[in-house]
Amino acid sequence: AGYFEPYKKGSSYSRFEHSVGCFLLLRRFGASIEEQIAGLIHDVSHSAFSHCIDYALDEGSQLKHTYQDSIFIDFVKKTEIPKILKKYNFNPDYVLEEKNFPLQEVDVPDLCADRIDYSLRTNILFEGIDETEYFLDHLKTINNKWVFKDFKSAQKYRKMFSKINAKYFSGIDSARMLQTVGTWLRYSLSKKYISKKDLYSTDKEVLKKVKANLKSDPELRLLFDRMNRKVDSNNNISDYDVKVFCKSRVVDPLCLFKGKIKRVSEIDLRWGKNVKKELKPKEYFLKFDK
Repeated sequence: AGYFEPYKKGSSYSRFEHSVGCFLLLRRFGASIEEQIAGLIHDVSHSAFSHCIDYALDEGSQLKHTYQDSIFIDFVKKTEIPKILKKYNFNPDYVLEEKNFPLQEVDVPDLCADRIDYSLRTNILFEGIDETEYFLDHLKTINNKWVFKDFKSAQKYRKMFSKINAKYFSGIDSARMLQTVGTWLRYSLSKKYISKKDLYSTDKEVLKKVKANLKSDPELRLLFDRMNRKVDSNNNISDYDVKVFCKSRVVDPLCLFKGKIKRVSEIDLRWGKNVKKELKPKEYFLKFDK
């Protein structure tokens, strides 16, 4: 289905796999055990269908995709995680505070374990290119920052990230998937086919509940067909059904250059001019065939 594997078969992966990847990455580079735990649990507040929730709820943000971040601490405090942390003498308030762990999570355009893992994972699954060991062999951490050992590897990573951002993260297929699944979820919530509580089950469970109503609801069938790419759509600014924003991601890595730590944009001035431009959310104007 389009919402599950929007690019090609075999391109899906789970939040669990990604979270374990962050944990292992942090462990490999000597992060504290608290930061490793932070990497392991950083995505537990994601709902079914992940960032589509930002298109389904009024509290979400098409521009920023931050709904799960906004509820993270409150969500985790209602789970068994704080109890487990206390059992092993970790302070839950410290572990749940993102700013304590800059190797795991910082804002773009800097690198963090989260960004490194999902970009390398996307490069493998969507592009079929595995450069993981090359990039990891050329990375080190200095003063809680990810730093490439030379400009060449930093520039190579920057180009790889820019490519998959344009093609996947902020591309038209992502915009279409996020909007159509988000609209389907919003409609299903409004009709009470599902509740907000159901959003914290699984994709399959939500699908099963909603699909039970397809035969009796023509509007639901149309939304379901759109999200499964059974209805075509075009990007047409002069004639469209809905305007969609899609978050854009960008990196400007640090690297060692002539004995100093520099950003790629300080060395490649052309890239420096593009960083702010690439950070702006992409806009699409979707016109559906029906």
